[in-house]
Amino acid sequence: MTSPNHDHVHRTIEAVWRIESAKLIAGLARMLRDVGLAEELAQDALVAALEHWPAEGVPDKPGAWLMTTAKNRALDRLRRQRSLESRHDDVDEVEALLATIPNFEEAADDAIGDDLLRLIFTSCHPVLSTEARVALTLRLLGGLTTDEIARAFLVPEPTIAQRIVRAKRSLAEAHVPFEVPGKDELVARLASVLDVVYLIFNEGYTATSGDDWMRPALCEEALRLARILVGLIPGESEVLGLLALLELTASRTRARTGVQGEPILLLEQNRALWDRLLIQRGLALLERAEKLGVPLGPYALQAAIAACHARARAAEQTDWPRIVALYDALAALTGSPVVELNRAVAVGMAFGPQAGLELADALVDEPAFKNYHLLPSVRGDLLAKLGRNDEARAEFERAAMLTRNARERALLLDRVAACATVTATSRSH
Repeated sequence: MTSPNHDHVHRTIEAVWRIESAKLIAGLARMLRDVGLAEELAQDALVAALEHWPAEGVPDKPGAWLMTTAKNRALDRLRRQRSLESRHDDVDEVEALLATIPNFEEAADDAIGDDLLRLIFTSCHPVLSTEARVALTLRLLGGLTTDEIARAFLVPEPTIAQRIVRAKRSLAEAHVPFEVPGKDELVARLASVLDVVYLIFNEGYTATSGDDWMRPALCEEALRLARILVGLIPGESEVLGLLALLELTASRTRARTGVQGEPILLLEQNRALWDRLLIQRGLALLERAEKLGVPLGPYALQAAIAACHARARAAEQTDWPRIVALYDALAALTGSPVVELNRAVAVGMAFGPQAGLELADALVDEPAFKNYHLLPSVRGDLLAKLGRNDEARAEFERAAMLTRNARERALLLDRVAACATVTATSRSH
């Protein structure tokens, strides 16, 4: 045992929980076939640690201590329940099952990995809404508290709590099996898992609302989840592609905000601040995906686009024609209007703003963009480059009105002011 120190022990418990909670819940869920009950028992074990460790010290094997405690709590609960129902045979059966739950230090990595993979596919099951999948994934696999998830997404804590409760209830009512889907379902279900991790990262990288442009904790959680997935499914191109994309994108984090937290756009960033280690990791992962010899999927293609930026030591060295070609492939694969808008930006950089504007203009009547602030933002930028500053100012004003992020609104209003200044200057001459 380590010597007790109250503050140190509480920090240690928090760190241990972040590391071990997903394994703990996954191991329990495999045996109990109930994710909600597994999480509840894991939380009971955490409470026990908070009660015992400050006085007794942190055990040498904290993960095994938590698992043993959770198993004992499970047996106590089931004994009480079965004694009321007079079903003693079931207690013996459950005890036998719980005895097979691995202690972390003694178990094979494959056993823990299988349990984690089952937990990932369960928490991202299509029976749940996207919002529920995100909340449950962060709770079960990220080890985040309800309050932390609520603060990350700027949603009231009771709303997140409701989502998590309903998600667990929905899984139970739908009798969702705690398993990795078979080959027929795997591709579709894996896409759902990857989408959830990507959504978590995107919300951290560019927050949809609030006073901060970035929420780094969400980026870190998404990276951690993607790294777990690559460890569990190392031969899947899109899993490698997603992690490559996140590593390459996250490499720009330090350069994306100024000293006051203001946004700094890609072409204006100090690339000396980009994290070269993350870039190396991302490029290596992309190379692994490419060597699998299968056509690149949406995440691997986006990683290839991010790689073009990462390889350019200065903005003017960016291979924009290559990026356009990659966006062509991505658009053909996804049919996404957001991809088409990004393609318009790339075309504008590669072949001139007029070419880009023509593509952006074709998206004006797209229903999905009715309240999407990035369409007028892109059109404003292209119009400004063409010297059509009055039109550009109107687009930036519309974009500023539509965005819910305070930092982004301030950036767009700066563009409005810049257009007004150019217009006033040209008229004075």
